[in-house]
Amino acid sequence: MRYLTAGESHGKQLTTIVEGIPARMPITKEEINESLIRRQKGYGRGKRMQIEKDLVDIVGGVRHGYTLGSPISMVIRNDDFKHWIDIMGEDPIDEDQKIRRVVTRPRPGHADLNGSLKYGHRDMRNILERSSARETAARVAAGAVAKTILKQLDIQIVGYVKQIAGIEAEEKDLTVEEKMEISEASPVRSLDEEAGKKMMEAIDQAKKEGDSIGGVCEVCIEGMPAGIGSYVHYDRKLDGRVAGAVNSINAFKGVEFGVGFDAARKNGSEVHDEIAWSEEKGYYRKTNRLGGFEGGMTTGMPIIVKGVMKPIPTLYKPLQSVDIESKEAFNASIERSDSCAVPAAAVVMEHVVAFEIAKGLLEQFPHDQFPKLKEAIDQYREEIRCF
Repeated sequence: MRYLTAGESHGKQLTTIVEGIPARMPITKEEINESLIRRQKGYGRGKRMQIEKDLVDIVGGVRHGYTLGSPISMVIRNDDFKHWIDIMGEDPIDEDQKIRRVVTRPRPGHADLNGSLKYGHRDMRNILERSSARETAARVAAGAVAKTILKQLDIQIVGYVKQIAGIEAEEKDLTVEEKMEISEASPVRSLDEEAGKKMMEAIDQAKKEGDSIGGVCEVCIEGMPAGIGSYVHYDRKLDGRVAGAVNSINAFKGVEFGVGFDAARKNGSEVHDEIAWSEEKGYYRKTNRLGGFEGGMTTGMPIIVKGVMKPIPTLYKPLQSVDIESKEAFNASIERSDSCAVPAAAVVMEHVVAFEIAKGLLEQFPHDQFPKLKEAIDQYREEIRCF
């Protein structure tokens, strides 16, 4: 199972193609649209969210509410493209028009300069349009398909905000359904109402100062059977693939599972999870400090993964940079921006993690037909319970 995305931030559309989805799985575009709408919400979002109403059009791979087994192709059209035809159109333009539109001033913290050096573009719009976080809408569409797989297999997943600007939500013992309900009702996707209020105050302050703030997102998954992934090769370790997917999200700079970096400050007896067995559960862990993974494989405990998002680098009090043509210093230009995108990033993280988890399952079980996939996983669950 894999996916590809195409499209630029202010181009005509974003396109997502997902390959390897089992045939005969029920799916509707409403399920995908629900995920796209969730991504657009969140306290601290900028004006772009008022312009674009992200809705998907499934143009291949689904017929009469069921997958065909062929690639699923989805399109998210950019409503704002009508204002960008002259800048982002595919047709050739004359040199005078090109010169007037060239972007030669790289913004600190963005891909502008590095991308221009790599691909040889003197116009940095060729870089910034694709490197924009707008592309994550296409990834959420792919993840929404993966979430449908997980839902049909009785695996639940939710993303929420753990921390913004150092303000941390209190740990709560909640089910995935409860976490989803509470986070959806919170403007900052916090499970802690009091912390959520303080987070919003911090976002308001950052906006007032023309600055931006980051935070920590968390994804929780329940219902995963033990033994998904593998220890035998580095690229089959499922936690490694999840970590790579999370760190590929725009502005993400760190990933941890369970107690994560705190493990470096603890003794082994305070980190590892003791194993137990019961007639009802089979094998389980008394604690879940390792976040549902051991040896690159799932343990059957809830998967808990955190992602660190840096503050968005587009600031209304811009940092200094250098014009690549004149080599003169300047204050970085301002594109439309959010003062805080952590609540939206939690939704993106939920969906990229969902894709890797679903991919791990499909690699391990026969999956040409969805009913046979479900049957195989149900049988495996029973086998490991009685092992």
